[in-house]
Amino acid sequence: MPKKRITSLDVAKAAGVSRTTVSFVMNNVTRANISESTRSRVLEVAKTLNYHPNASGKKLASGKSLTIGLILQQSPTHVYADAFLLQVMVSIEQAVAPFGFHVLLKPINPDKPLAFHQLITENHVDGIILSGPRQDDTEVIQHFDEGFPIILMGQIEGSHIPFVDINAVEGAFTATQHLIDLGHTAIGIITNASLGYTSAQQRWQGYKNALERNGITPNPLFLQEGDYTPASGYEAMQRMLKNVPELTAVFVASDVVAVGAIQAIHQAGKRIPEDIAIIGFDDIPIAAHLTPPLSTIRLPALALGKIAGESIVHLILGETLDLQETLLDTSLVIRESTKGKSA
Repeated sequence: MPKKRITSLDVAKAAGVSRTTVSFVMNNVTRANISESTRSRVLEVAKTLNYHPNASGKKLASGKSLTIGLILQQSPTHVYADAFLLQVMVSIEQAVAPFGFHVLLKPINPDKPLAFHQLITENHVDGIILSGPRQDDTEVIQHFDEGFPIILMGQIEGSHIPFVDINAVEGAFTATQHLIDLGHTAIGIITNASLGYTSAQQRWQGYKNALERNGITPNPLFLQEGDYTPASGYEAMQRMLKNVPELTAVFVASDVVAVGAIQAIHQAGKRIPEDIAIIGFDDIPIAAHLTPPLSTIRLPALALGKIAGESIVHLILGETLDLQETLLDTSLVIRESTKGKSA
């Protein structure tokens, strides 16, 4: 039988440190914030186990910029409005900073040809975290297949790109089921973005799953697409109120978009939740302070950023990820914006 190859995980367990720490010590990343005692312990364990780092990781670590590109397929206006994304960004920075990396934030137009190529070649990033992938992102798939380190925050069906994501289908199902449990059957949905985005498709799917599970046939008139901003939620809610007068509840697949939807409901002279119940998605800090406080689906923003940050560092250094696909659970937060129709 061939002898088992020693990996950085073996060294990490024996030395009582993370795999990332082993990678930086073995690849001599001098800007990493690692104590001399920890460095010595890792080197001693590596010597004892006869561990040798991945050659591609050593090459990447020695001559690159220690910069990670955080790519947001949104306009700057959308990015500024996305309060959930801010929490994720902070968590990514905190995850990679102790090891000498910094994060370059880059909103891009998803329809711009060669956008990823330009970022990689002109800004000299060592790896990319892509937030909000689209199903037609052939360029990012090509770069990954050519060996460039990429982590998705989201998913591209049919690709082999590692991802960390929230279980949006389950979260949307839970939000819609909550409204059904309260007695609602005329339930609309306003998506967080256009249905060209994976995240919007997943939330739409969870909504449909809940309706069908309860014998309610999805109606296209009850669907409006948001576009990341409160203004898009306001306009979508206005259209829905006009097109669906029987509406009694709405699932808005983004708290930021829900801010505008709430305004439109108030301006139409309707009460929340007496006339229309509303539930959001994300649980951004302001959600608890809206009028009324917004029921929502809480996402693990800090865990999402931490795992994405740590994963891209491992890929940059040529390490194999323990998990190629990570789905994080959501939870229901009930506030005053939802209650039963007869309450």
